[in-house]
Formats: sequence, C-alpha cells, structure tokens
Amino acid sequence: MNAVKLNPDPGRLRTSRPGPGWFLPWTYAPVTVTFLILFWILGVLTSTVLAGPRGTLRPYAVVTASSLPAHWEVLVTGAFWGRDLPGYLVGTVLLVAAGIPAERRLGSVRFAAAALSSQVVGIFAATAVVYGGRNLMGSWSAQLMTHWFLGPSALICGAGLAATAALGTLWRRRLRLGIFALLILLTLYSGSFPDLIRLGAATAGALLGPLLQGRRPRFGIPVTSRREARVLVAMVVAASAVGPVLAGLLPHAVGPLAVLRFLFTNIQPVDPQTLHSLCADPTRLKDCAAAQLQLRAGAGGIFMSILPSVLLLLFADGLRRGRRFAWYAALVLEGAVAVLAGSYIAAALMPAGPNKTPNEGPGAIDITAFHHPLALILPLLLPILLVILLLVTRKLFPVCAPPRTYPRLTLTIIVLAAALTGIYLLAGLLLAGGFTPIPGIGDLLADIPDRFVPLGYLLDLSPAFFPESGAAVALYEGIGITFWTITAVLVFRSFLRPAHNVHGSDEDRARAILKNTQGSSLSWMTLWNGNSYWFSTTGTSFIAYRVLSGVALTLGPPVGPAKELRTTMDEFTRYTGENGWTPCFYSVPDEVRAITAPNGWGSVQVAQETILDLETISFSGRKFQDIRTALNKAAKEGIRAQWISYPTAPLSIVDQIHAISEEWVADKGMPEMGFTLGGLDEINDPEVRCLLAIDDQHTVHAVASWLPVYRDGTIIGWTLDFMRRRSAGFRAGIEFLIASAALSLKDGGYEFISLSGAPLARITATAETGAAAGGGFTPAPDGGLDRLLGRLGAILEPVYGFRSLLAFKSKFQPRYEPLFMLYPDAAALPSIANAIGRAYIPKVSVGQGFTLAGKIIRPRRNSTTPSQIHAPK
Repeated sequence: MNAVKLNPDPGRLRTSRPGPGWFLPWTYAPVTVTFLILFWILGVLTSTVLAGPRGTLRPYAVVTASSLPAHWEVLVTGAFWGRDLPGYLVGTVLLVAAGIPAERRLGSVRFAAAALSSQVVGIFAATAVVYGGRNLMGSWSAQLMTHWFLGPSALICGAGLAATAALGTLWRRRLRLGIFALLILLTLYSGSFPDLIRLGAATAGALLGPLLQGRRPRFGIPVTSRREARVLVAMVVAASAVGPVLAGLLPHAVGPLAVLRFLFTNIQPVDPQTLHSLCADPTRLKDCAAAQLQLRAGAGGIFMSILPSVLLLLFADGLRRGRRFAWYAALVLEGAVAVLAGSYIAAALMPAGPNKTPNEGPGAIDITAFHHPLALILPLLLPILLVILLLVTRKLFPVCAPPRTYPRLTLTIIVLAAALTGIYLLAGLLLAGGFTPIPGIGDLLADIPDRFVPLGYLLDLSPAFFPESGAAVALYEGIGITFWTITAVLVFRSFLRPAHNVHGSDEDRARAILKNTQGSSLSWMTLWNGNSYWFSTTGTSFIAYRVLSGVALTLGPPVGPAKELRTTMDEFTRYTGENGWTPCFYSVPDEVRAITAPNGWGSVQVAQETILDLETISFSGRKFQDIRTALNKAAKEGIRAQWISYPTAPLSIVDQIHAISEEWVADKGMPEMGFTLGGLDEINDPEVRCLLAIDDQHTVHAVASWLPVYRDGTIIGWTLDFMRRRSAGFRAGIEFLIASAALSLKDGGYEFISLSGAPLARITATAETGAAAGGGFTPAPDGGLDRLLGRLGAILEPVYGFRSLLAFKSKFQPRYEPLFMLYPDAAALPSIANAIGRAYIPKVSVGQGFTLAGKIIRPRRNSTTPSQIHAPK
C-alpha cells in the first residue's frame, strides 16, 4: 500500500522531486550555510563559544538599549555571536530548521534582504520602546536597560515570517498566528529586551514578505471560516493560560503582564530571610509552617498552583470543537480572573492605614514593586478583553452535548467530592500525628474547602494546621489533585460526545419523511443546521423554515406526498399567520407557484436550476469540446476522480480539503454564506458524497460534494453543492469533477444530477439554444421587480459572479428549471429582502461591508473565471 504523501504547502504544488542538492544544503541555501559557518568560526576564533563576548569585543558584538548611536555596527554584528554554548546550539538549530526552508522559499537575495532588514528594524523598535515608554512602564523600562541581546534569532524570525508570504492562505495564517502568539507571550510575560527585538523583527518580516513577493501587505482582521475562527479564539484563550505559567517558570520575568503569575501560579516565592524571620518569632509558627510548605511544594503543589491555567487550556480545547459548555466555562473563569485581578490591584494601590502592614505573611505580594501603578491597568484589562472576545464570538460555539450530559456530570463530581471528603477525614484522623498542631475532627472539617481550592489562594487566612510527615503532605495535597484531575478528564470526555441538535427529534422525523416520500433537488438542505421544522396535520409532510425579521423564510418547497402539496401550504400559511409572521417560500419550482397565484400571491424568479438528464448524456460532439478537453488534460497530468465520504476520509485528505476551502474564503474577502450554500460542516455527513480531483502524489486539486435526492425511499439523483479548487492546482478541476460525476452516476443507474441554481441570473426561453451551444446568456426581466433584481445581479457580478456561474454551467448543455420566491404581500418585500440577506450572511463586519462596496465600485478585470467559480446557488 502506498503511503499518502502530503504537499507541505497546500497553496502550491510540488513540481519536481529533490535532486542531488537535497544532500548539499549549500547548493540551495548558500546564505544560511555561509552565515552558519561564520557564526561558529567567529565564536571559536574569539573564544566566545562557552561564555559569550567579553572585554573589548563586547560593545561591538552585544546589543543593548544604549548601544546606539555609539555602536551602529551592532545592528549587524550582534547576529554573529552567541550568548554561550547553549546559545550557539540553539542558533544553529534555528538556522537549519527555519533558515534553510525560508531561503529556499524566498530565494537567496530576498532572504538576505529580509533577514538583515528585519534585524535592524527589530533593534530600532525595541530601543524606541525602551526610551519612549520610560514614563509609563516604570520599573520595566529600567529593567530593560540592563538586558542585552545577541544571536541570530531575530533575523531568523524576520526572514521566517517574510517567507510565509509565499505559502498558501491557510498555512500562512497558521504559522504567523503560532509564531506571533509565542513572541507576544514572551514579550508580555517575560518582557526581556531580546523578546522585544524578536517581536519587532517578526513584525517587520511579516510586512516585508508580501513586498518581496510583489504585492502589498494586507491589514485588518482576516476573513475566515467558522471552523478556523473557532481555532483562533481557542488559541487566544490558550495563550492567556500559558502566559502566566511561562512567567512563573522564568526567574526574571519583568513583562507588563508578569504580575498575573500571582493569579494563576499562586505559590508565592519566599526568600530565606523572610523564612528565618518568621520561624524565629514564636508567635508566628503557623506562618513559618506555611512558608516551609511553599518551599517544599512538590508536583502536587505545582499542579494545584497552575490549576486555573490547566482549566483554561481544557476549555480552549472545547472552544476549538465549538462546544457551548466550554464557552460558558471559559467566560466564567475569565470573569473570575478579572474580578480577582481587580481586587489584587485595588489592594496594592490602597494606601497603607494605621492597621495595615504591607507584605505581611508568606503569601503576601507587593505588586507595586513590579510596575509603575499606572501600568497595573494593563493586567486588569487582559481578562476583561478576553471576556469581551468570548461574548462577541458566542455564535461560533453552538455545539451542545446530548441531553442530561452535564447534569449527570455535575452529579458525578458531587459524589466524587463527597467520597474524597470522607477519605480526607478518615485518613486525617489516622495521620493526625503528622500534622502541626495535631488536628481534631472539627479542624479537619473546617479545612475541607481549602483542599479543593488551588494551593496558595487562602494562605493569607493562616490555616489551623500544616502537614509535616510525608504521608500527611501527600494527603494534604493529594485530595485536590485527585479531584481536579478526575474532573478535568470527565469534562474532556464530555467534549468528545456527539453533538446534539436542538431540533434533533424533529430533524430525524424530517429525514425519515424526506427519504420515504418526495422532495425537490434542494430538499436535503432542509436537514442543515439553522432550520426549524413544521409538520402537517397528517404527519407525512414538512416545511423547513427560519424566522428572521418577522419573516418565516422556507428553504425550498414542502417535502411530502405530491397530493398533499396544496393542503400543506395552506396549513403552513395559517400557522405563520397565527404567530404573526409573514410567510415566504424561497427557491420553489413552478408547480408551487401555480398553487399560490390564484390566492393573489406575488412571485419573482430568483434563480435558474440547471439539470443534466443522465440517460442521454455522453459529452460527445463539438458542443462538449471544453468538457472533453478537461477530461483529457486530467488524464495526461495523472489526475483521477475519486469518491470519498468526508467523515471517514483519511486525515491527510481532510486537511487538504480544509486548506483549500480556507484559502478560498480568505481570498474572497467576504464571510462564508449559508442557507442554501454548504460548507465544511454540511459535507460532514455520511450520506453526502464527495468527489476529489486527486493526483498520484495524493494532492487534492479540487473537491465537489453531492447531496442525495430521494423519491419513495430510493435515491434518484444528486445535487451539486460544495465546490472548491486549489488556486495553484489543475485549472479545469471543476469541469473535470462535474463531468466525471455525471459519467460515474450514469453508470450507477441514477436519473439526473442538478448543478443547482444561479441566483439573479437567467437564460430566456429564446436564448436557451444559444447558451446551450456555448454562447452567452441574457437576463430576462419581466416587471419592475424583475428588472430591479436584474440590475442587482449586474451590480453584484464583480463580487459573486452569478452570471458567470450560469454561463459556466451552460457548458454542460443542461435543461433549465426556474426557481421562484413567493410572497403574500408586496409591502413585506423590504422585510423579506432583509431576511434573505441575513439567512445567507448572518453577520457582516464594517470592514467587510467596505470590501464589498469596493469590489462593486471597482470591479476587477479578471474577477471571475469559470474554473474559479464556487458561487452560491
């Protein structure tokens, strides 16, 4: 069996195999290899490999905030020496692991320019921060003046970020986000001068990369899919959890957020002098025991001290999966941290009174010693900003666990806490001699709440007793560790449970009706998330709808027996009237319009469905020349069509589909549309089939999904839904997939395939012959509203390419079926238009609105080509 080989860059294809140069790095990365050789030669010649530059060499090799303007040469020379032997080794690893791939991606000249420029800009930026923020940063600025930097890490960060501009959209975004998250974490929590230089260099490289590729940098919030947006939010929450732990692990963390380590890693340091003074005072034996407990806190104490960070990481994983419970939990925890931070800062800024002694007790903290008082506002703002972020992105996390998952989880946790409490009481009495002083049953009962709270939060309350023996310490710390470990595992398992649809029972009922009766080519879309279901009095028909702006907007015609069509529509109309809604039947065929017309309903054609009858299709003759060309080119390039089911596809294939889709969304500059437009969530269905254009290297060039069309329990046809093509892949990938699907499904005995509709575009009856022959198409407005929609289609053409989509589908010589929107009252059209817009695009930011307007006002000359069409139905 051949192993699946992945292209490391989903945005570009591998065009050649590595040659002999693969074993000779200097043949394709001469700048990196030359620098690496000089790096070690200079270190050996100057005897700086073990201890770094010293003596007269130091001012010329080491970068400090005061190096400029006395030593301009350090802008370059600072990269050629290491701090010590570990510094030389780390620099070598960075050059080999990141420098060589970056140089291969950029080319030697552009790599050298990016590395040198970003190093210089990073040093200038860090120096400017030190001197420009002295009045605001207080002690942080003073600390930075004592730091120094040398080594190649900054130029590697800059060149590496510049090289990401040559990657595909998804991996470019992922790498930049990961690198910047790490660098920002180090800057905010560690806060050293080298951290500032590396962040400045990386920023310069990210801005310089597009310029080296011949395009302008993009600014603003990137457009992304819902799935990728969840990952971004989860990463932000995870970063907020890791940062304080990082600051707690670094002995000299001085960053503006380093003070938050006292909220998350709350075992406070106790210096030997404080310990000696506490233990020398007979009246403070309890404080002495508390300080000793902190000093010898082992793995248990460390785990409990970082418990808030562990929980945030756990909830971040739930956010990545779109879980609503994780959203609530993260919101509550971040809110609690915000309140706790505010209380710490308020206590620190409160003037000392006659009865207040600062730094009293082993757990007390003098926060003002770390920063200027004004700078304490920033640590307080971070949890608040995270709360705001979670509130704004709430709709990204709709996934609920099955019913009663969390009530059962709560009951399990309560039973666990009760069992551990009993164990603590019994074992505490047995091990009472290992505590100082010896506790009684009342003391143990009073101490129980503290066992389940992260160690250190309540140390200022001076507990009644402390463990001395090893067994007592294990019991004292182990209860909380056991409780939170089991709780975390149970919560994590709840994130793995299948998602629950709030309309689950209705959806199952609708699915059964759809399969056993008859619907339209769009009927499978009624099973997508976001729809509500109304069932007829007979129970054999249903209508999928969503209520927006007081409009009950249906998706397609009623599903059920054809003989019940009129009765079903009348019942639904009465139902909407009783609820005060305006009914609107969207994307319905002409037979449905014929039912409502005698009742005075208005109608307008909103799309034209294209259908291929498989019985007669062969793609022979001159009119199918383009289709045969696509099939022949695919065969010559070793590209084949392969059916898969997305839920069971190999991870390598799923990741490529995700990358292609994310690249398409980002390049569009507009959010993904919904309603009748499927995305990755909709193809994640075992009954939806996906057809891939894939080559011998297992590189996916294009993907298209097909929805089943049922009649009386049998699949009679398939509807095209999700279409994506790799930007640098096989250009005729979509034509190839549609033609291959038609031939394959014909052999499978199916009646037809639907290429779906093209909104705001149509082919007139007199023009169908010309369009079918490969000619153009003409809009056919009849009436004021039709003319208005025709004009709207022309305006939106540069953005969504509706008419180009219809022209593209005409290559396959389909038959055309009009799809209509039906409404009872023309006065409701503004509300209906608003409802349809919100159904397709629930939320558009101000920036995306300007992007849309800009594309409409300044249409690109090559805005849409048939091979790039992935437009809505």
